[in-house]
Amino acid sequence: MRRTGPLALLGIAVVGAVIGWLLQVALVAGGAPSFIPPVTLYSVLFLLAAGLLLLGRPVRRVVKGKADRPIDPFYAMRILVLAKASGLAGALLVGGAAALLLYAVSRTGTAATPAFWPDVLTGIGALVLCAAGLVVEWWCRIPPQDRAENPESTLEQR
Repeated sequence: MRRTGPLALLGIAVVGAVIGWLLQVALVAGGAPSFIPPVTLYSVLFLLAAGLLLLGRPVRRVVKGKADRPIDPFYAMRILVLAKASGLAGALLVGGAAALLLYAVSRTGTAATPAFWPDVLTGIGALVLCAAGLVVEWWCRIPPQDRAENPESTLEQR
């Protein structure tokens, strides 16, 4: 699996911003109130980031050689996939939260809107989730093997 690149994250954040903006415009155009993120949304984003870091810690210890016992490779793979998904979802939500914030500020012309702080906290929570996903994805990286120590692991000898 390849590591998540910054261009992919930026592209996903732009997609999230476009979707967030269009959904907010559609809500208001339909006569519904604009969307204000609830407390549970950004709270859960922070909790997911903390949980991901806790789940990735055993994998990091094994990769660094500080673990007492080996780890199940399927567990490590699942944590890696969860980290990648968290990074991508965090980037999508960063874009969506930025669009909601921009929409709220553009409608009132000031930061004194009731949606300002929930939008900011949602953006920060999404950014923390994205960062936690990238950190755990980096933790799950297997260090390169020395070819002199393990010659049967090279592809040239197959």
